[in-house]
Amino acid sequence: MKYFIIIIGIIIIIRPVIAQPAVEIDSADFDALMKRIEKLENDFRRQKEGNELEDLLNEADQLAVQEKEEKVDISKKFHTGIRQQQGLNPNISIGGDFFGAVSTSKSDIITAPSEFTYGNNGMHLREIEASFMSALDPFARGKVFLQLNEYGLEVEEAYMELLNLPLKASIKAGKIFAEYGLLNRYHEHALPQFDRPRVATHYFGKDNFGGIGLAGNFMLPNLFFADATTLDITVVEGGNEFSFTDKRKMNFFYLGHIKNYYDLSESSYFEYTISCVTGRNDTTGYTNSTISSLGLHYKWEPPSRSKYRTFDWKTELYYGFMEDKEGNIRSKGFYTSFQNKLNARFWIGGRIGYAELPYDNNQSEWDYTVCLDYWQSEFVFFRLQYQYNDRNIHNMLDRYGHYPSDHSIVLEISWAMGPHKHEAY
Repeated sequence: MKYFIIIIGIIIIIRPVIAQPAVEIDSADFDALMKRIEKLENDFRRQKEGNELEDLLNEADQLAVQEKEEKVDISKKFHTGIRQQQGLNPNISIGGDFFGAVSTSKSDIITAPSEFTYGNNGMHLREIEASFMSALDPFARGKVFLQLNEYGLEVEEAYMELLNLPLKASIKAGKIFAEYGLLNRYHEHALPQFDRPRVATHYFGKDNFGGIGLAGNFMLPNLFFADATTLDITVVEGGNEFSFTDKRKMNFFYLGHIKNYYDLSESSYFEYTISCVTGRNDTTGYTNSTISSLGLHYKWEPPSRSKYRTFDWKTELYYGFMEDKEGNIRSKGFYTSFQNKLNARFWIGGRIGYAELPYDNNQSEWDYTVCLDYWQSEFVFFRLQYQYNDRNIHNMLDRYGHYPSDHSIVLEISWAMGPHKHEAY
């Protein structure tokens, strides 16, 4: 259409010239006419290119809006009251801990599994652990740990934890391992050595101390120039045959635990803990036992070389006070242990400890431990441990008889499948 208008305009302009026969056209007028035609063609071309560019921009905008709508459509949508089964399944993991051990002692008191030993001179399945973990909603999470061992199936821990409460607090409710000392919350497969220090075993037994109850964790203002300070308060119903009774109708125990944490450098930190637990130690009276501990923990882990080098040192001092009708009994003990990562696969560790029996401080035990760990991966590790126990014990839990000293060697094989591996808790 525009070309047609241009042609008509040209005809109108040159018609007088055509109508006059044999009239010569002036060259200046002809040049002006050609320039005018050229200008009209350039204007038309620029207008056409502008229209094409505008069309391309409009098309690009439409594609961007369409892509945005598609992204919104394919994302996960949450609707109140509607639960997606697959998205709400908990993280499920299975772990196994197997060991074989030999001892120079042939006494059943030492070799048979009991409240203070896993057993010796044989092969044992220490545990098969199944863990279930999940966020219940934005404000709570749940954890369940089931243990299958030679005695049957039992619940290790099962609790709900409320998060982000006022005063920077969180609360656990259910069956829990109490926050006490440096190692009480460690499950057995995550311990730095095969067994727990003897001082902890004589006060609480070979298992973690805990029960059914409530535990609160609070972030406090930093104390004594610390980078972080936390306070844990726990009330549980439980007990054991060592320091506390479990034969009363209600066996409540009250625990306090405070931790100060210090960043020493980008590669190392130091923390100390002060813990205390108190509760009844008799079945009918009102006598109590109180056990306190001071824990020191240093860890060096260079960020650029953490795959190959790490050093971890733990020391804990225990003091026990047991009320008794015949007189109060004071006891003490300690342990110090280390783990040194030699390369990407091998660790070497050791521990020295001393423990007095909480109900008879004239009986005691020293233990000396060395172990070598081989981590095939983060899911599988092997541990070879040597231990010497020097015992001065003749009566433990009303089991009369001499408890001999012994040398023992343990080979531990531990594995895990699923997201829950061999980390501390």
